[in-house]
Order: sequence, then structure tokens, then C-alpha cells
Amino acid sequence: MVLLLPSNLEEAECAYTLFVVAIFWLTEALPLSVTALLPGLMFPLFGIMASKNVASAYFKDFHLLLIGVICLATSIEKWNLHKRIALRMVMMVGVNPAWLTLGFMSSTAFLSMWLSNTSTAAMVMPIVEAVAQQIISAEAEVEATQMTHFSGSTNHGLEIDEGVETNERKEKTIPVPGYSNDAGKISRKTELEKNSGTGTKYRTERDHMMCKLMCLCIAYSSTIGGLTTITGTSTNLIFAEHFNTRYPDCHCINFGSWFMLSFPAAIIILLLSWIWLHWLFLGFNFKEMFKCGKTKTAKQKACAEVIKQEYQKLGPMRYQEIVTLVLFTVMALLWFSRDPGFVSGWSALFPEYPGFATDSTVALLVGILFFLIPAKRLTKTTPTGEIVAFDYSPLITWKEFQSFMPWDIAILVGGGFALADGCEESGLSKWIGNKLSPLGSLPVWLIILISSLLVTSITEVASNPATITLLLPILSPLAEAIQVNPLYILIPSTLCTSFAFLLPVANPPNAIVFSYGHLKVIDMVKAGLGVNIVGVAVVMLGMSTWIGAIFDLSTYPSWAPTISNETMP
Repeated sequence: MVLLLPSNLEEAECAYTLFVVAIFWLTEALPLSVTALLPGLMFPLFGIMASKNVASAYFKDFHLLLIGVICLATSIEKWNLHKRIALRMVMMVGVNPAWLTLGFMSSTAFLSMWLSNTSTAAMVMPIVEAVAQQIISAEAEVEATQMTHFSGSTNHGLEIDEGVETNERKEKTIPVPGYSNDAGKISRKTELEKNSGTGTKYRTERDHMMCKLMCLCIAYSSTIGGLTTITGTSTNLIFAEHFNTRYPDCHCINFGSWFMLSFPAAIIILLLSWIWLHWLFLGFNFKEMFKCGKTKTAKQKACAEVIKQEYQKLGPMRYQEIVTLVLFTVMALLWFSRDPGFVSGWSALFPEYPGFATDSTVALLVGILFFLIPAKRLTKTTPTGEIVAFDYSPLITWKEFQSFMPWDIAILVGGGFALADGCEESGLSKWIGNKLSPLGSLPVWLIILISSLLVTSITEVASNPATITLLLPILSPLAEAIQVNPLYILIPSTLCTSFAFLLPVANPPNAIVFSYGHLKVIDMVKAGLGVNIVGVAVVMLGMSTWIGAIFDLSTYPSWAPTISNETMP
């Protein structure tokens, strides 16, 4: 056991700090962001780093990028642009159940590229729930109509049952003071079972399966969409900042390069997940799905009507939405064109300051514009009755920005950077790398598979940001010790950190859809296991195909340090 511990005092003290932080992050004995402050307390006391040096790790280029992105997200959600985009995309794909599900998944994934996965799932789920309930209601009305036509008279008992069901669906949206969401649903379900002869709140098993399918599609697609951009999820941002800080001479990870490596993977995972989930809950009939000219059923017409009504409630596109959309487009174009790799980007216009302008520069430029561009004029009535403008309201205010800014994530990420700096200063990273160097005898693909499965398993029970923050300082020295391109191990591990699909507590989108009461834990485990397998398989495929083509992964790069295999005391 002694051989497993560093003999140098500073290395041992840093290892102890890392162990304490890891235990607190995994058990959440303290809030994650509070635990992230521990390195700022322990490193100076142990003599590992000076307090001012630790403090500087808590605010880096990442935080400026995050601020700019949150400005965009605040404006998008404030002016309901996200809802307009989601409904329009769903209207484009039609109302066939399979295509409707794919439409919701596509729009959710697109939104989560730019918004947080949590807010995307929270925004889309009420729309999905309304569509699902309308489909069930339409089916009930069709059955009632057919029964009335068959008997030649009105079935009053059926009308009463339907009225009870309709009222209870309405009550579902009313929060009960003093009770949690899940408790309310259990109570309503019990009440429904007492009033229903069938003992279930779904008229058929297929209706229940459809609700499960649509819920899981939203949860998983909001996570998958976040893979696509560096700003899509906090784990991508943490990786980018860690990598660019540890390997400053690489200049290979930016918005454009990350999009090129992750977008094909996200598309493949999204499509395969759609097929898997549809087959698991509703079956998959290709002939039926692609049949042209088929008359829409009553359920499909009802579903289309709900989506159309929701879209019409938004009214015509407003000035504020147009400006937000323009700024959003400008930000994306500037990110892609800064340093695309295959051609010179606009950063080449500043040859005197190479590497000075980063993605955070773009984010701040556009983010500040949201506070400058007027959204509407503020008027007042003078004593003479004249209405005059005396000020204007910007697209977003600082108070609105603060309500959206995830300060806990900002502190959590800062704590991860402080841990990484402490591991370097104390020599713990070098010690870990030397201890892991025997793994170099294994095939590279097996090392990648093991690290990917390890990360995927841990992230099911620990938060995604905490998982990646904890493992990056360990995986980087591993790659250096076995003389493998660090991107070969860090990229799949970063992507797999987001594959938290098995449990409701694994990530917030899972918890949001689970709270609607359609799912059981076993449903999520069965569905999530398949999506996890798909995700890891696609990432492994990508590393040997298009990702390997984007980066030269076959040789150990000159920008990565070499760790000597010297004998440790």
C-alpha cells in the first residue's frame, strides 16, 4: 500500500487534497461549488501554491467565454426565440409519430448547442407534454364517436369518464403547495385509479409507451446536442480550457475544430438513438413510416393542430427576436471563421498579436451588444398630456443576466483549474504519469475504451463537470507517460462524460423529464444503456476515422511534454 503513495511531502499533500475534493464531489456532502473552493484553502496551508496564485486559477479565459454565451442565452429565452425555433422545426417534419419524435429531437439538439441542456429540456418538455396529452385526448374522442355511431345513442358513462380524465389532465399542471412534483403526480395517479375502471391514466399501453418515448427523446437529445459545440455544455468548456492551458503551443482546439470533430458524432448518435428508442417503445416499421400520400389519422391531425396553435400564440416575429437572431448568427460566424484551419481566418488580420484573440473575445464582443442595443423605448406622460420617450430598455438587463449566469459552474470549473495547477506545481501529475506508464504495453484502442467506459460509469453517479474536472489532470499525464497524443485519450473521455443516460439523477435533463410521471427508473436504465453503448461505439469509430483525419493522432506531437520514466524515490 505504501508503494501506491507519493513519498515526496508536497506530492502527498496534493494527493490528499485531490482525494478530499473527489470524495466530496462524488458524495455531494457539500455543494459542488463550495467543495471547489477547498484547493484555495488547502494549497496555501500545505505550502503547495501561494494564495494569490491559487486565486488566479479561479477566473480564466473560460469564464469570459461563459459570460458572453450566457448573454446570448438570456436574450434568446427572454424574447421566446427558442420556442419559435423549436415549434417551427417540428412543424417542418410533419405529424407522423416517428417523424414528430425526430423533429422534437432535432429541435432540442439544435437549441442545446447554444443554450444549457437543462434550460432546453425545461423549455421543450411542456410543449411535448401538451402534444402527447392532445394525442391521447384525440384518440379518446375518436373512440367515443365510433361507439356513439355504432350504438346509435350517446354513451353517457363514457362522457363522464372522459370528463374526469380531461379535468385531471388539467389539474396536472397545477402545483400543490407543500408537495414535490413527483408526490403530486403519485397522488393524482392514485385518484385517477380510483375513478377509472381500467386502473390506469392511459387509455392504451401504446399511449403510455408514446409518452415514455417522447420524454426520453427530449432528455437524451438535449444532452447529445450539447456535444456539438464547445459552448454547448460545461464539460466541453472545461476540456478546452484545460487543454489550451496545459498545451499552449498546440492551437488546435477552438470552436471550429471542435464542431468538425463532434458534429458528425452527434448526428450519428442522435439518429441511432432515435431508431433505438422508437424500436424499444413503439416498434419500428420502415414501410409504414416512409409510405407516401397516407391520410393523416385523427391523432396526427390533433397533434398538428396543437403545434400550430402554440406557434400562432407567439404572433409575428418581433424586432427583439430578429435582433437576437442576427447577433446569434454573427457570433456563430465569427467563431467559425476565427481560425478554421483549412484557410486563414480573421485572426490573421492581427499578425502582431498571434493567439491574443480567442473565442471568448467574440463572445464578449457580441455579449456587450446585448446591453447596448435598445429593445424598446420607455415613455412617460407629461403634465400637458404629451407622451415623450425618456429612456430605452436594452435587449437584456444586468439583473436578467445575473439570474441566468451559472455562478456555481463558474466556481466549480475554477476549482478544477486550481487542482490541475496544484498537481503540476507539486509534481503529482508527473508521479501519476510514471505510475501509469506500464499501461503503454496495452493497445491504444483498448486504453481509449477503458478510459471511456470508466468516465461513462462515474458520470452516472457524479456530476458531469466534477467528473471531467477530476479526471483531466489524471488522463493528461497518462497520455504523456505512454507517449500517445493527448487528444487521443482526452477527446473520447470528454465526449463520454456527457453520456449520463441511465438514471434520473445522472443529469438535470433526465430529472426534468422523469418528474412528469410517465417513466420508471427501469425504463430509463433500459433505454439509457442502449444509448450509452451507441455513444461509446460512435466515439470509438470517430477516433479511427474523421477525428483522426482532422488531427494527426498517429504520432506523439512536439507540443506535448515528455515524461521520463525515472525511478521515483
